[in-house]
Amino acid sequence: MMALTISTTCRLSTSTSTERFELLGAGGSDFLLVNLFRGVLGAPMKPEPVYELFERLLQRARLSRRVVPHMARRGFGSNVADAGGRLDEVQALLGQEHPESARPYLIPDQARLRKAIERVPSPRELHARGER
Repeated sequence: MMALTISTTCRLSTSTSTERFELLGAGGSDFLLVNLFRGVLGAPMKPEPVYELFERLLQRARLSRRVVPHMARRGFGSNVADAGGRLDEVQALLGQEHPESARPYLIPDQARLRKAIERVPSPRELHARGER
């Protein structure tokens, strides 16, 4: 089973970046997933080949759970928010028309939730400060 660690991801990312540069040249593409082998090189991949790519990657990684491209989109939206991105920024980066459309993509990081809980004073602390 292939473990998806940060170093594995970095190696895959570096390999992909090199391949993209070799095939597309310095102009590259603004799209994340682009055609490198079929269709117009550098054109955005259509949904069906993206799903096929995910299926092949899942088989190679021998993952026991199903992973779909939309999960990566949700993860990206959450990562932007966890890095301090505002809702309008998440909306723009995800290509959403209405600001509230991006809200379902915001899945809070567990560490951030823990910090939020720790910011809430306990009743004992409030009482000691005379704020009860």
